[in-house]
Amino acid sequence: MKSDVMTVVQCWDDGVTTDIRLVEILRRHGAKATFNLNAGLHGRQRMPGWEYRGTPVGRLAWDELPEVYEGFTIANHSLTHPRLETLSADDLRREIVEGRERLQDCFGQPVLGFVYPFGTCNETVMDAVREAGHIYARTAKNEGRSFPPADAMRFDPNSHFLAEDFQARYEQARADGVFYFWGHSYELIQEADWKVFEETIARISSDRQARWGVVADLFG
Repeated sequence: MKSDVMTVVQCWDDGVTTDIRLVEILRRHGAKATFNLNAGLHGRQRMPGWEYRGTPVGRLAWDELPEVYEGFTIANHSLTHPRLETLSADDLRREIVEGRERLQDCFGQPVLGFVYPFGTCNETVMDAVREAGHIYARTAKNEGRSFPPADAMRFDPNSHFLAEDFQARYEQARADGVFYFWGHSYELIQEADWKVFEETIARISSDRQARWGVVADLFG
C-alpha cells in the first residue's frame, strides 16, 4: 500500500559556484538533494562559464567539489555536456562511462543517476546510459505526473523549481507519492529569488505529509 507521506526529491545541474549558497539553505532545513556534475568541465581553479540574464556563471574547482557537496548525492551529467545523440558510439560511451568513473573516484560514492545534457535522449543514448550502470536518467520534460516512469531511463520530473504552478504540481503529485523538481542555482539572481526559494524549501520541510528523499532511492 502506498504511504500517505509523499517523498520529495530534487536535483541541481552543472556544478556552479552558486551551489555553495544553495547547499547552505538545504542544510539549514534538512533537505536532501542530488547534484548532477560534468566531471570533465571542472579545472584546478574556478572557471568562468557563461552569462545568464546578464549575470556571470562560474564553475567550481575540481578539488573543492567533495567539500561543497558533502552529505549530498552525486549523479552523472556526462563528461563534457555535449548533445549525446550526435556522438559516435565511442564518444558516447566515453562521455557516459568516463564521466561516471571520475565522479565515483572523486566522491567515493556510487554514482547511480544520470541527467541528459539539454534534457534530451534517444534509444541509443538510453541504452548506453543503462549499460554503464546507471539505474535512472532524468529528462527536462516536466510532467504533472511522473512516477513511476514507464522506463527509468526516461524519468520526467514533475516541475522546474521556478514553474509558476510549482505549488499546484506539488499538491497534484501527492496522489503518486513522489514529487520531483529540478533546476540550476544560477537561475536565482536577485535576493528576492533566494528568499522565495528558501521559503519553498522551509515549507516542504515543515509539511508533515512529505519527507525529503534521494532520487536513486526511488529505484532501490
